[in-house]
Formats: sequence, C-alpha cells, structure tokens
Amino acid sequence: MPRKLPFALAAITALGLAAGAHAQAPGWAKIRIGVEANYPPFSQMGTDGKFSGFDIDIANALCTTMKAECTLVSQEWDGMMPALNARKFDMIVASMTISEERLKVADFSDSYYDIPSTFIAKTGVFKDVSPASLKGKTIIVTRNTPRAKYIAENYKDSQVLQVAKEADVTMELSAGRGDIGFGSSLAATTAFLKSPEGKTFSKVGPPINPSGNKAGGTGIAMRKGEETLRTKVNAALKTITGNGVYKSINDKYFDVNIRGE
Repeated sequence: MPRKLPFALAAITALGLAAGAHAQAPGWAKIRIGVEANYPPFSQMGTDGKFSGFDIDIANALCTTMKAECTLVSQEWDGMMPALNARKFDMIVASMTISEERLKVADFSDSYYDIPSTFIAKTGVFKDVSPASLKGKTIIVTRNTPRAKYIAENYKDSQVLQVAKEADVTMELSAGRGDIGFGSSLAATTAFLKSPEGKTFSKVGPPINPSGNKAGGTGIAMRKGEETLRTKVNAALKTITGNGVYKSINDKYFDVNIRGE
C-alpha cells in the first residue's frame, strides 16, 4: 500500500471468542474493524499478511479522520454478523449491503457506495435472465447475501449453487460447475471479465438491485445501539467525501464513481 497504515493489523485466531469482549476506550479512541480479505479489489490479503483494497483504504481513511487507533480483524464472510455481536470487533467494513433483514440485527452507517448486481455467463448462451430462460439451470451466488435471497425468491425452478465468498462465484462459473453467476456488477467487471479467464464470458441482462431499494447501498455495520460510534462514522464519511479523500481512493481502484451520488 502506498499510504502508511495508521493502525496495527490483526487476524482472528482460535482464541478470538475469548478475546472478543475487549475493553473499549472512551469516545471510541480504539476500534476493532472486521474485514473479509477475499473480495478483490475491495479487500484481499497479500502473501506478506497485509490487507489491501478499496474497503481497507476506506477503513484507514475513516480511522484517520476519527483520530482512532484501529485494528483490522480478518473474518470469514459467513461469520461476520455473529462475530460483530460477539464483540470480536466493533464494526464491519466489508462491502456489506444494507438490507431490511440485516437491519434487524445490526445498525448501519450511511451508504458508502452503491453498486447493482448482474448475471454473468458464457457469451451468447443466454439472451435474457427471465425465470423461464433459467429454468433448470444452475445459478451460482454467494450465500447469506441479498443476492442469494433474490435468487431463491425469483428463480424457484432453477438449481442454486451457493458459495462462501464473492470470488467463488466466478471461480465456480469458469470451472463449469454452474450455468450462470449472479454477483456484484463492478467486481465482475474488474476482477473477472477483464481477466484472461473471463474473456469468453459476458454480463447478461440489466443491472439488478436485489434489495429492491428497500434499504439500499453498502454500509458499515455496527452493533445495535452504538449510536455514538455510528454518528462518528457518518461524520467521517461526510468528511472524506467532501475533502477529496474518498475520490482519491475511488480513482485508485475504479474508473467510475461508485459513491452513488
């Protein structure tokens, strides 16, 4: 990373649950942040054990703005919400879509980006993505996401292969273990369709908001009732959006503005 990280990096160990109930510094001067390092270009971990990616840089910028000492905690996607509420960390910066279902178990910051989802398949195989066209076909989607719920509700006559993380959607698709994938339109474009493995694949159909705009966007999750932290995070988001820091991070990874404004 070209910028100096203002905080230590850490990974969850087998003793994570025991260490989860950490003491909180007054005024949120120390914050633990859950990240999922399997979603390039948003987050990943290098062979040196260091995190990088859009979400990581956003976490850095927020901590710098809040003048907080932050620690990144690596967490598998399926365990994100349980770990948050078990106090392994205080907030999640992991491209988590704000949905009505998630709002029942956590509070969220304002949206920090908003990207629709898309279907991806071998070029020319599907003309559209109607339930009739995908009847009997295997759709690959990340489990425990609004996308998985959308597929379950709208494609009842299709087979579904649920995978652990977003990168697995295109990996399984390119390996021939499904007919069509459903994932983030931006991640599909930058991490797969532009890669050698993705040359024979294309987006199919229009962009889709699987949440139906009921909640909308991607936010930072926090435990219910942590209103002081939520207020600080929202203020920091507003600051980095206004002072150009967000744009510099955005432009480092993407050729479009993903802020959704």
